[in-house]
Amino acid sequence: MDGLPGGEGVFLVCSFWPARRRTRRHRPHQGGQAAVRAAGGLADDVGPLSEEYGPEAGRHPGDFPPASSHIGLVNTALALFREEQAG
Repeated sequence: MDGLPGGEGVFLVCSFWPARRRTRRHRPHQGGQAAVRAAGGLADDVGPLSEEYGPEAGRHPGDFPPASSHIGLVNTALALFREEQAG
């Protein structure tokens, strides 16, 4: 317990970090590709991602749109592309 009230969403940029790490270790099939696909499914009807995603409510409770989520998505996609090209 951290003593903070609940109800916060998932900080999206953090969800990309494990995927990039797996890709850098030449294991993109262990989550990298799935993370990029999942994030694409979280975008709203206009396309941007928010800072957070609330999986219980299925909505974006965070700031909208922050660069951090988009940077995480782009960096992970680039890492996957580079791994595929090197493969």
